Amino acid sequence: MRVVGFLTSLTAAASAPMAAAFLQGMNESGFAAGRNVSIEYRYAEGHYDQLPALAADLVARKVDVIFANGGSAPALAAKAATATIPIVFETGGDPVKAGLVASLNRPGGNLTGVSWTASALSAKRLDLLHQLVPKASVIGLLVNPNYPEASLQVRDLKDAAGALGLQISVANADTESSVDSAIASLAQQGVGGLLVANDPFFSSRHAQIIALAVRYALPASYSLREDVAAGGLISYGTSLPDQFRQGGLYTGRILKGVSPAELPVTLPTSFSLAINLKKPQKPLASRSRQAFSPPPTR
Repeated sequence: MRVVGFLTSLTAAASAPMAAAFLQGMNESGFAAGRNVSIEYRYAEGHYDQLPALAADLVARKVDVIFANGGSAPALAAKAATATIPIVFETGGDPVKAGLVASLNRPGGNLTGVSWTASALSAKRLDLLHQLVPKASVIGLLVNPNYPEASLQVRDLKDAAGALGLQISVANADTESSVDSAIASLAQQGVGGLLVANDPFFSSRHAQIIALAVRYALPASYSLREDVAAGGLISYGTSLPDQFRQGGLYTGRILKGVSPAELPVTLPTSFSLAINLKKPQKPLASRSRQAFSPPPTR
């Protein structure tokens, strides 16, 4: 039986819907978990410093392919751990700037994967939030300083804010408690809106962040449509399950003998805007994302 390592920066609960989409892609390529392929799951649970050890463990396990997901950090850890085992990554950032591949069309080496360009869409999300709250002159930005692409996102958003005549107030958070204090600090500063940076850790804390945005009456923009389905105000991006399904398809092709170097990095072909038209409701942290019925969107 072939073995695939599933390396993620998220918790098991937070990654479950995306893992299901990945397995769907594997099924479509002819591999079913428990029948002709075994999946070894490794969860960093938001602790990026644990990823190198988890990646090394999969390499020692001699898995056939590593599917690294939840941002660029798992893929970077896997790349550092092996130059021979094929790696399929899923990231919302730029894989070339992150140092994962030489180019999108010709990845080279033992890596290829899927980029859903969430980080690159941050400026567009800021513009959409500005259109919703045109009187706001200062926008709060929630950032995880441990995320590899955090500094790039901050730089790009400050440039975009300058073009719109806005100011950005940055608040750092990398733990559950620091998320509380960061958003409270932004509210005390009187920011007119909140933009949540692209980061798998924030995706795993979406219920907490949405509840805080409601508590402090902060119009907030997110990178995933699922956040709007869970009660958030607005999102702009692509379908994350589709990207994980593509990751499963690529993993299946590699198991069949295709070299990662022959598979170009895939990019999303469509994006969608979701706006919550219902009265904001405090989400229940005990519910999963699928437990919420999507609100009307336009």
